[in-house]
Amino acid sequence: MLSTGYRSVFAPGLFAGRIVVVTGGGSGIGRCTAHELAALGAHVVLVGRKLEKLQHVAGEIVADGGRASFHACDIRDEAAVQAMVRAMVVAHGRIDGLVNNAGGQYITPVEKISAKGWDAVIATNLTGGFLVARECYLQSMQAHGGAIVNIVADIWGSMPGMAHSGAARAGMVSFTETAALEWARSGVRVNAVAPGYIASSGMDHYPPEAGPMLREMRETVPAGRFGNEAETSAGIVYLLSPAAAFVSGIVLRIDGARPQVRMGWGQVAAPVEAQGRDAVKPFDGFHRYVMPKVFQS
Repeated sequence: MLSTGYRSVFAPGLFAGRIVVVTGGGSGIGRCTAHELAALGAHVVLVGRKLEKLQHVAGEIVADGGRASFHACDIRDEAAVQAMVRAMVVAHGRIDGLVNNAGGQYITPVEKISAKGWDAVIATNLTGGFLVARECYLQSMQAHGGAIVNIVADIWGSMPGMAHSGAARAGMVSFTETAALEWARSGVRVNAVAPGYIASSGMDHYPPEAGPMLREMRETVPAGRFGNEAETSAGIVYLLSPAAAFVSGIVLRIDGARPQVRMGWGQVAAPVEAQGRDAVKPFDGFHRYVMPKVFQS
């Protein structure tokens, strides 16, 4: 890996010869994770609904010396998912890893969520992830083994304003635990990563009026800051790696201790001088990271 490329803490060549699928790979955490895996030698297969975004990220990876291909697919469509995974197996022979990252939601109170809106978020954040994991298992991992990482969210203490997403993510946590048990017999590990407040491009999908709230959220994080995409990717890569060979069925929280915050504790955010200490200062690993517009002054 060139010094000008992704600055991963993991050993170069760690995933050499491995085929890893990343859904939602066209932006945000998925894009970052795809870059890190490719920098470590994996052939990354990007999945998303917008072909142009997948092409762009694949182009970035290739320009950095990595290998990538892509498939445009609506993961909520069972037949489309089956065909997509079949094409991957034909092209590459097997699938060694899956990062189930695709997802999305919108801010609205419970009483204003329509049945259509509820179904759309559940389908994207829960059903779609299930379909991709199931097909990767049936069409490859059942015979060859593999590792799956499902991306959920900080659902501890609920998700006010996004009840549909909270319900879907909680369902994915349960699915992760069940699949880890049932698929262990095939040499498949299944884990989840729960990002907290991560300064990723996904924050730019919220309406402009949500900007002040988003910018103030860091004050509720004991670490005193937002996390970044590279810090999330590092957790995902660990769970896919041989170092996690005896880790399955867990949820790795990457959230700066945010769920521990309780009302009445007063100021919880670490002061600036503490945020710069070696153990907690931001890990700046992604050489192509772009700060979300909502945080750009």
